[in-house]
Parts: sequence; C-alpha cells; structure tokens
Amino acid sequence: MNRNILQRIEQVVQVHNVCRQSNFQCLRHLSTRQWRPVPFLPQSLLAASHCPQASPFLKMTRQQYSLSAKKDKVQKKGKLPPIKVKEQKKLVEVWHNMTIRELAKAMDREIDDVYETLMFSDFDVDHLKPSSALSEEMIKAAIKKTGMKHMYMEKKVEKVVENKDAVKRGPADPSLLVPRHPVVTIMGHVDHGKTTLLDQLRKSQITAMEAGGITQHIGAFSVCMASGDRITFLDTPGHAAFSAMRERGAHVTDIVILVVAADDGVMKQTIESIQHAKNARVPVILAINKCDKADADPERVKMELLSHNIVCEEFGGDVQAVNISALKGENLQALSEAVITLSEMLELKADPLGLLEGTVIECRTDKGKGPVTTAIVQRGTLKKGAVLVAGKAWAKVRLMLDENNVTLSEVLPSMPVEIVGWKELPSAGDEILEVESEQRAKEVIQWRTYIEEQEKIKKDMEVIEVRQKEHREAHRKQLDTFIGMTWKQKSAMQYRAKKSLMAKRPSERTTRDGPVVPIIIKGDVDGSVEAILGVLDTYDADHECELDLVHFGVGDISEGDVALAETFNASIYGFNVNTNKSVQHLATKSEVPIRLHKVIYHLFDDLKEEISNTLPELSEEVVKGEASVLALFDVTAGKKTVQVAGCRVQKGLLDKKMKFKLVRNNTVLWEGSITSLKHHKNDVPTVKTGVECGLSLDQDVEIKVGDEIICFEEKSIPQKIRWDPGF
Repeated sequence: MNRNILQRIEQVVQVHNVCRQSNFQCLRHLSTRQWRPVPFLPQSLLAASHCPQASPFLKMTRQQYSLSAKKDKVQKKGKLPPIKVKEQKKLVEVWHNMTIRELAKAMDREIDDVYETLMFSDFDVDHLKPSSALSEEMIKAAIKKTGMKHMYMEKKVEKVVENKDAVKRGPADPSLLVPRHPVVTIMGHVDHGKTTLLDQLRKSQITAMEAGGITQHIGAFSVCMASGDRITFLDTPGHAAFSAMRERGAHVTDIVILVVAADDGVMKQTIESIQHAKNARVPVILAINKCDKADADPERVKMELLSHNIVCEEFGGDVQAVNISALKGENLQALSEAVITLSEMLELKADPLGLLEGTVIECRTDKGKGPVTTAIVQRGTLKKGAVLVAGKAWAKVRLMLDENNVTLSEVLPSMPVEIVGWKELPSAGDEILEVESEQRAKEVIQWRTYIEEQEKIKKDMEVIEVRQKEHREAHRKQLDTFIGMTWKQKSAMQYRAKKSLMAKRPSERTTRDGPVVPIIIKGDVDGSVEAILGVLDTYDADHECELDLVHFGVGDISEGDVALAETFNASIYGFNVNTNKSVQHLATKSEVPIRLHKVIYHLFDDLKEEISNTLPELSEEVVKGEASVLALFDVTAGKKTVQVAGCRVQKGLLDKKMKFKLVRNNTVLWEGSITSLKHHKNDVPTVKTGVECGLSLDQDVEIKVGDEIICFEEKSIPQKIRWDPGF
C-alpha cells in the first residue's frame, strides 16, 4: 500500500516538473523569436497520476520533448548574426617620380582629386602641373588620404617603336640643282630709311601703310628689277623691341643690306644687326642712306664700322659700300647691281623637286582665312593640297597668296608666300616640312608633343632632386639639434617648431599688399606679340607695382578676351588688331578698358601711364610763410590761460586755414593748426611779410623765444613708375 502511494507521488512530481519546463520554454520562445505552437501534454497525462500503468507514455513524452528542445537549440545556433568581413583597401601600383597625371590614372581618380588631396596634406601645389613629378612623400600622402594602400613597382614605360618625327632630306644631287634668285634682308637702326629704300625698289607705298612710319613686322616681297633679275626682300623692324625678328631674318637670308644713315652714323640697332649677320655667316652690303642731306658724312660711317669688323673695299676689305638716297631714289641701280653681282659670286642654287622645306617668317590669325603664315620656300615646290608640319602645328594647304594677295598655283624656292590652311598657329621661325599624308602629320605632332613632355619631366625631376636634397639636409640639421635631449624635451621642441610653421603657413586665398595691374596682350602677328612680351620681360618695378600678364595671343580681340579681362579686372592692350561692335558693346557693359595701338612705343607709353595711375600719390609740403617768435604772453580767455606767441613774419605769409609747424634748432616739435591769429587786437585771416602778429596753438606746447613758426600747405603729387622699357 505504501509502495503504491510513493509511486503515484513520484509520478505526480515528474508530471509537475515537465509542465513547468514546458511553460518556461514557451515564454522564452515568445520573447526571442516568432511564435510557434509548443507541444503540450495531453489531458490523459493528468490522469496518469492516478494510473500506475501510464509510466511508458510518460517516458515517450519526455523523449519527444527532449528532441524538440534539441531541435530548437540547433535552429537558434543557426540564426546567429552574420560575421562582418573586413573591407579590403584598394591596392595602387606606384613608382618613383610618378607624375600627377599618372597617379590619378593609377588611383582611378580625377586629377583635381589628387590636387585636393595634396593640398590637405600640407604640400605646396601652386607650382605643380599635371606633368609634374611627385616626391615619395607626396605619393604616399595622396594614397593614404584616399583610403588606399600602395605597392612600389617598376615604372610602366610606353614603348616607342620608332622615331615618328619628320626631318629634312639629305643633300640633293648636284645635277638636280637649279639657279635661284637671292633672298636679301634689309637691316639697320630705326628711322634710317630701310622701308623707304624697299619702297623705291618696288615702286610701292609701304611706308605710308606702316603706322608711325616705322616697320613693325617682317615684310617678305619679291621684286623684279629692271634687268629682269628677281630678288626677294625681307624688311625687318629696326626698333629695339624687334630683335628676335631681325635674328630670324638673318638666318633665312642669303645677303644682308645694312642701311646706315649718313647723318646719324652707327647706332645701337646697327651694331645688333651686324652681330646677327655674323652669327648667321651671311655676307653684308653697306648702303649709306640719306647722302642728300647737308650734314651727311659717308666716310665717317665707314670709319665707325671698322671697329665692328665691317671693312669696305676701299679700305682693303670685301664689303661693298653704296652711297644712296632712298627718299629721292638716287643710286639705287648701283645697289641692285651690287646685290646681283654678289649673288652670282655665291652661285645660289636649290632643288625644286621632292618634298617641300621652308621657314615660317611670320604668322597671324585672319578673320576670314584663319591661321595664316608668311614663309620662304627653301627646297622643293609648294602646291595646293600639300600637307605641312611646323613645330606642333600642321596644315593642308588650301590657298597660296603672294604679297599682293594674288593666288599662286605653285611656289618655287626663294619665293615668299602666305599659306592658308593651318589647323593651329605655328610660331615664327619654325621649320616647315612637307609630309606624305595627314596621318603622317598627326604622327609627327604626337611625337613632338611626347618629346616636349619628356623634356619637361626631366627638368621637373632636376628641380625635385634639388629640393629633396635641401629637405634632407634641413632634416639632418634638425636631428642634430636633438642630440643629448630626452624624449620629453624633443617632443616640446617639435611642438614649438610645428606651431611656428602653422603660424607662417599662408592662407588659402592670399591678398596682395601692393598695387597690381593685370593686362591682356593681343597682337596681329606672332612676331609682334613676341616683341611686346620681350619688352615686358624687362619690367623691374615689382616693388612699386606688380604687373600681372593674364593672357596673350594672336588675333583680333574676342568676347572671350573681354570675359577673361572682366574676371581678372584686367585691361586689354591690342596691337594692330580690331574689335567688332559686339565686342565693344560687351566691353562697355563689363567696364573693361580696351586700348588699341598701331605703334609699339605708344602702347608702352599708355601702359606706363596706367601703372603710374595705380601708384599712391605722394604728399609734398609747400612752405607758404615763415615767422620767428619774439615774445610770449599769457592771455586769459574765460577761465583758461592761453599762451600767445608774438611773432614777426620773415618770409611769405601766414594763413590761418593752413597747417603750421614749430621748429627749434631744425627739429620739429609740433605740427597742427592755430586757434587764433591776430594783428594788434584784431582777428585776421592772413599776415604778410614784415608784419607782427600774435598766434596761439591748438595744443599745449612749450614755446621759446627764437623758435620758428612755419606755415605750409600739403599737395598730392602723382607718382611715375621708374620702369624704362627703352623707348
């Protein structure tokens, strides 16, 4: 009996425990995961507490519950949160002396992004260009700032299969050479009559067409003489600003006619022209001009030229000398015969066959024709449709014109020609070569651009190496200062040094202290712009006013030039160029000054005036009167006692409205205004020389007998820039 009771009690306790565990599992599942039905025990299990035969069923129920609990545990373990995989940084392949363009390409970023990264890494990026090589520190900083990592490797060198440049042909077969007419350059000092001489030779009015009566371009003309011989003349400018033009003229010519005025003699540009002729190894013919003047002295000119190794034939030399008057046309036939004789002695010949070779004499941008060049053909024959390269520009010839704007069908050696059809404007002095096709021309331009970039990279590398060496030396000196210090002392010194550098670091937008004159230069031809830039290079007054050349170019003034001038608050200077009505209207609306000139020294006079107007005015003191102190009085005015100086005017007059000085032993003790000026007891506005007066100062200053009272007026005087452009 007792045994049965104990078994039933045991079964009841077991059932109770199972029910509690089931209830606990149900509540936990509801709070941590989605609801799902929990297997409850059947009602018959409750009756098992009264039935001893129900124990097998109870065992089976326990097993089912145990399996269910294990399944839930496995499912719970399977739904753990996903493990975050560490993001891999992009690997950038770099090499030493990498350029900004190459680094941007390797990082798959824009060039501007690299600039911005370097700027925020405390590097000076103002002097850097896309083709500039970077130091190792710059490369590492740029990659680190963008969240990447780098790996050094050998530089990927683009393999150039062959040299794609166009070169001159080898020497021609002597049997193919034919006689050609000479190319003669007229050189000399300004206003010595070079253009007037050429005017007489070809019976035209070149001088009347030149602004100010002076030549400012290289003019290339072909002249047929009375004897039937033809001569190509180059008229070079004589002004100092056009030295490069004269040098180009000497290097493409066969004979130089040196024009010297008989009344002036040898001048600065005369000596320079002689030097150009010697450098080019070109024979010289001396033309002594203005021999019709009363003060002309041709023999003096010949004697002066002896010191420059120009020895005339009458002195035992080989230089022909001809006395002429270009204005009256006297003795020009003798000069022409001298040129023809010398050309026959030189036996000038050229090869008219094969690809063309020539030289760019001048280039300009024409409104209707586009880029136009004036050239001299030196070998081959130029025909329409020919493909030419010059410098980094190429052309397919659309039109060929002579000096009279007449269309030519072909151009032989020694002939001047205007070539129309250039894609871009070459530079004066560039060598012209004919190539087989447009594709070949593009290859040549691509090769020349590549070579130019490589040379630039090489120069940048030299600069970088010098700066790296300076940086290493400075770093080594800094390390030497840390010798014998503790780590705490080193840290303190480094902190102070860094703080000092941050204080000296320039702001992102710097402001200029002094006055600045920004300008834009536009010229009709490349040589004119070159001459103007050459004069601007002599500007040496930056301490007074900074001259900022914003832009320069060839061609008429455009709306883009006006917009650029408006952005930089600049003035536009045009030399022998035009502006249409729309550009003038835009300039007026934008308040952009356009200054057009036909003569080069007028342009620089205007520029000097603009620079001078930006300078602050100087204050000058003009003394109006002087008086000496004879006695001192104390006068009571209300509750105050005022000191009055009794004076006599020694010079000029004293005006109460002007400023005064108190001078003692040549030392200024006071400067200001006077509160009263009296003659006897009357208030007066002025006191003249020899008259006594009493005056009081606006401040309490100790006055002594014998002191001087000076009355003066301040005037503002405009400053003049000290720059001398040589005109």
